[in-house]
Amino acid sequence: MISAYRNRRAARNANKIKKQVADVEVDMAVPELFRCPISLELMKDPVTLATGITYDRESVEKWIYEDGNNICPVTGVVLTSLEPVPNHAIRRMIQDWCVENKSYGFDRIPTPRAPASSSQVSQVLSKIVTMRGKGNAQGVRDLVVKIKDLAKESERSKKCIVSNGAGRVLTETFDSFSYDQNQENFAVLEEILSCLTLILPFDQDSKSGLGSTRSLRTIVTILKLGTLSGRRNAVLVLKEILSSDQAKLEEFAKVEGSIEALAKLVKEPIDPTTTNASLLAIYHLVTPSTCYNQKEILITRFLATGLTEKLLEMLVDCTRGVCEKALGVLDGLCSIDEGLEKAHTNALTVPVLVKKLLRVSDTATEFSVSSLWKLSKYGKSVGDEGGVAMEALQVGGFQKLLLLLQVGSSVKTKEKACDLLKEWNLHRGRVECIESMDFKNLKRSF
Repeated sequence: MISAYRNRRAARNANKIKKQVADVEVDMAVPELFRCPISLELMKDPVTLATGITYDRESVEKWIYEDGNNICPVTGVVLTSLEPVPNHAIRRMIQDWCVENKSYGFDRIPTPRAPASSSQVSQVLSKIVTMRGKGNAQGVRDLVVKIKDLAKESERSKKCIVSNGAGRVLTETFDSFSYDQNQENFAVLEEILSCLTLILPFDQDSKSGLGSTRSLRTIVTILKLGTLSGRRNAVLVLKEILSSDQAKLEEFAKVEGSIEALAKLVKEPIDPTTTNASLLAIYHLVTPSTCYNQKEILITRFLATGLTEKLLEMLVDCTRGVCEKALGVLDGLCSIDEGLEKAHTNALTVPVLVKKLLRVSDTATEFSVSSLWKLSKYGKSVGDEGGVAMEALQVGGFQKLLLLLQVGSSVKTKEKACDLLKEWNLHRGRVECIESMDFKNLKRSF
């Protein structure tokens, strides 16, 4: 009896709670006027477009500046102006409504700060130039922090900063303070690099400013001696510089310790972003369109750091982005005999390259086929004919190349795959067949 009574009472209490929750949910419904038409969430910073429709600033600026749209999301009308105007009336109404419904968990939205204006940015940049002329490192650092804070506010603020020539001013300031790398200047230089990473990609003026011999030497110094964040920002900036200018590649390679500093970032990784940027910078260096002798010197320096062994260890288990870049660098290192020798004598090389075929991306597959093709040619030249073929056949390389010809690839990759198949076919009788079960989890591109 007591047990039955307790059960009935518990059921009645549960029904009361459900009814209370339902009533609260009804009362908590956000008025349609206060919802952003894009995100359908309560607007925190309502702004109105030229069409008269009000949106939340974060959502509509992403629509305009990041996604590149020039039409109103609701009406589809082409916008005569891309400048959203703050809707103070709606914002005050939302704030009042939040206060009234505080008991339901709605906190009053703070009054938003106005986004960065051209005059505000220009004023800060002018002060940086003035402080730079006086050699006031601390003053410059404080102003650079202001630019960073503005850039972090929104995509619109970032575009405003870029359009007002911040890249040129910051790179000129970086070059100016590079003449004397004392402790105070070093802190300013790292702060400038941190700010520059927020306004990537660079325009041509910014790249030219950072590409001076003095600036490149400073970047290398930060790569070697800087803080973790300093080294990370330095390699992000360096990747941008080296990606577009052959002259900058050659200038950077001449700086003492530059190659070793880059290789160290791969061997002693800081974070995935830094590793990706380091690998991309190295890729530009080992696959340049320069004379063979110069490329051979660069690759030899990288090989001396033990980069080949580290790349193969990374390729055993890594993300797609790292995998593509690591395979690209490995293929570049295999452009000379010394690089081929190191790869040929490493037990991981062939199994790892075969494993990456058709499993990561088209780019990774092309780099893997290219490296296998080079290794196969090298094996024949050093009297190890069939060595690469035997290793590849044992891990299913023949079947993967056949499948590659069926799913499609670039003309060069197909030609190299055909060459490998012809050579490996001569040795198939010496190796046990691979069971089809080994390919049941193969990720195909079709």
